[in-house]
Amino acid sequence: MKITQLLTEDTIVLDLKATSKQAVLAELVNQLDLAGKLTDKNKFAKDILAREEQSTTGIGDGIAIPHAKSAAVKSPAIAFGRSSSGIDYAALDGQPSHLFFMIAASEGANNDHLEALSRLATFLMDEKFRARMLAAKSKEDVLVAVTEKELAEDGEEEMAEAMDAPAASPSAKKILAVTACPTGIAHTYMAAEKLNERAKERGIALKVETNGSSGVKNRLTDAEIAEADAIIVAADTKVEMARFSGKRVIQTKVGKAIYETDDLLNRAVGGDAAVYTHDRSKDEADGSETKGGFYKHLMNGVSNMLPFVVGGGILIAISFFWGINASNPDSPEYNQFAAMLSTIGGGNAFFLMVPVLAAFIAMSIAERPGFAPGMIGGLIAITVTGVEGASGGSGFLGGLIAGFLAGYVTLGVKKVFAGLPNSLEGLKPVLFYPVFSIAITGLIMMLINPQLTKVYTAISAFLESLGGTNLVLVGLLLGGMMAIDMGGPINKAAYTFGIAMLDAQNFNFMATVMAAGMVPPLGMALATTFFKNKFTRPEREAGKTAYVLGACFITEGVIPFAAADPARVIPASVAGAATTGALVMLFDISLRAPHGGVFVMGLVDGGIVSVLMYALAIIAGAIVTAVVAGLLKKRTAVPA
Repeated sequence: MKITQLLTEDTIVLDLKATSKQAVLAELVNQLDLAGKLTDKNKFAKDILAREEQSTTGIGDGIAIPHAKSAAVKSPAIAFGRSSSGIDYAALDGQPSHLFFMIAASEGANNDHLEALSRLATFLMDEKFRARMLAAKSKEDVLVAVTEKELAEDGEEEMAEAMDAPAASPSAKKILAVTACPTGIAHTYMAAEKLNERAKERGIALKVETNGSSGVKNRLTDAEIAEADAIIVAADTKVEMARFSGKRVIQTKVGKAIYETDDLLNRAVGGDAAVYTHDRSKDEADGSETKGGFYKHLMNGVSNMLPFVVGGGILIAISFFWGINASNPDSPEYNQFAAMLSTIGGGNAFFLMVPVLAAFIAMSIAERPGFAPGMIGGLIAITVTGVEGASGGSGFLGGLIAGFLAGYVTLGVKKVFAGLPNSLEGLKPVLFYPVFSIAITGLIMMLINPQLTKVYTAISAFLESLGGTNLVLVGLLLGGMMAIDMGGPINKAAYTFGIAMLDAQNFNFMATVMAAGMVPPLGMALATTFFKNKFTRPEREAGKTAYVLGACFITEGVIPFAAADPARVIPASVAGAATTGALVMLFDISLRAPHGGVFVMGLVDGGIVSVLMYALAIIAGAIVTAVVAGLLKKRTAVPA
């Protein structure tokens, strides 16, 4: 099937009105709906957003390929949109995206449709083709460019088959690769195309297996695997790994095969890869170079806990609009609605925060069997204190320990029962695993939680006793941590600390990390406004988006600037965020809402004066970032 059977005039938007990622997706979904390609526009939009949550489809080089297989698609289609000024799409290379191809595949799409869709992905690797799409003056020009590219590619394929010549010398090392992405439509084939293209240019013997929506293609044979010197597995989803046991294997994300192609090939040719040993007790392929690790498991717990923290925290904060004691039936301020909000947020959402944290940490370590013991361990952490007068148990600290304890206990239980007869296989997940892992985890937590409660109470008391200069220094440190890696591990560590203190009823730290996290994008946005000659036009356009992202407490909004000039942008961001962190602590500002940016500033404790002081701290930090960035950056060579 030809691409032009899927991409038609009525699915093309030459000049997008959208200025943000969300708006681009909405505009292209609407275009598909107007063209009669969808049965349910809202359902397809949800499916597109669900795919975006797995990983960005902004692949870099100015291209984004949002895609989804959905029951809401009446007939497979491609929508094309173009933005001359560029849109911040959270692309892999941190640069604005200009060309947008939305792929709508129906759940029952046949292989012809999927091949056409994947073929488009490979076309976009051609710089000349991208340039022609950018320069197209009409919808007809777009369709002509696609048609001519298809004809040219068909001719090249026929010529290559007729020549039947090897791409590399017989003595060259034999490299194999596997590519796979969650949807299996775009990234899978782009990664394969890039690997093949660079290997051919360098004379490397390479074969790539693709795990796409239409199934496995170009499957690696046992003989090829046996002869291979190294194997690259570039996957964001599960692939069959047992066959590679004993071979040198490089495991990475599918995006790296597109943008770090030479590095991967160099490692494969140079033998810079560990020998893979298959372990059936572990997930066969999670698409990362390190399958475990403290940070990965912790972030799995924190990310799944956040909805409880954010939703519960904001509801609690809203309940205080009726008075600080509005949820207390014995208080003159009592308000029934405020009490309901407080019960929902604090009595339920916040109560589940630590158990959910522990459950998902354990699940990350031991998969589904780890969930129940993690949940029970987390529940014990907040309910079994063993300390007179202590409430809330060991809180966040206990939840962390319970999660890791439950995960590794469950792994041990799984290994103990690994030798049972196959006839008892069905009893493992429903009987043996939960009984023994819950019992062992629960008993250990019952024994250690009283001591953990003492430690947690002491830490909370120490932090609450800080004052004056010490507290300002803590704010300075937390603020700098929020800005140094733009949403990375250090940023997440500071934010997680703020959540832990929120759980311990200390609200200054949450106010500090949120304010500091807003500063980097706001500061760079100001810099693009007041130091225009220091930034390119796409950067100035990205600055407009950064205003919104910063106001919403999305620190990652500064990434496009940091990726282009880290030596100047990161120090400027850290300086501004640290300033804000110190000021928030100096002003003794408290905030019970753990997210929301400017939308929750009205929930700051202390009334309008505290809200204004909080805003002043954020503005001061943003100005520091803007001024430092403006002084450090050089005048751009591109005319304004």
